[in-house]
Amino acid sequence: MTTEPHCLTVGDLTIEVVRKNIKNLHLGVYPPNGRVRVAAPLVVNDDAVRLAVINKLSWIRRQQARFAAQSRQSRREMVSGESHDFLGQRYRLRVLAYTGPPRIRRSGADFIDLFIRPETTVEQRQRVLQQWYREQLRERIPPLLEQWQPVLGVQVADWGIKRMKTRWGTCNIVARRIWLNLELVKKPARCLEYIIVHELMHLLERNHNDRFKALMDYHLPHWRLIREELNRAPLSHEQW
Repeated sequence: MTTEPHCLTVGDLTIEVVRKNIKNLHLGVYPPNGRVRVAAPLVVNDDAVRLAVINKLSWIRRQQARFAAQSRQSRREMVSGESHDFLGQRYRLRVLAYTGPPRIRRSGADFIDLFIRPETTVEQRQRVLQQWYREQLRERIPPLLEQWQPVLGVQVADWGIKRMKTRWGTCNIVARRIWLNLELVKKPARCLEYIIVHELMHLLERNHNDRFKALMDYHLPHWRLIREELNRAPLSHEQW
């Protein structure tokens, strides 16, 4: 059971609160603007939520300050010379006039070529690039699942790609389905591997508790470094 979210005010903070059938209260601060969200057990009242927020106030402020200081990409105009990321590398976009179906080509280590009709809009060009990104990410997921599922002794029933506002990945334990953030295609390959291992690990341990961390330490000892790398990555321009 999950209740509809509602908001509480603590000082100058607006806190989004949702109640679930869980044992412990979970507090999170999310990009891009430091939104504060609390998932609370059904039996925990609003006063207890406020107290938990007050007790973590200094930590919340630090997280919000980190997001505020984090670099952000400028708005993408989809014109030649603009920079775009792919697998942790920076490429220059070349927009090339083309009368056939739009397509993308990676040209060496420096350029991403967009073949498209000259009269197309920024939004149409973005959709072509996003579709290419999706195809590239979709190619890279199955080999990692094939590598890690036998190692961890788990098996997903399904997986998918979508754009997510606050998470790099999610795992529906009951359905045994994982979702991966499309933005991972812009990050180094090790980041995708870490998120896949992280989500698969939830099929062994639901919560981010000591057992979960010990399993991550055993199977992917450098996972904390990769997590920090993802946390330091520039935020998208999009106003999610």
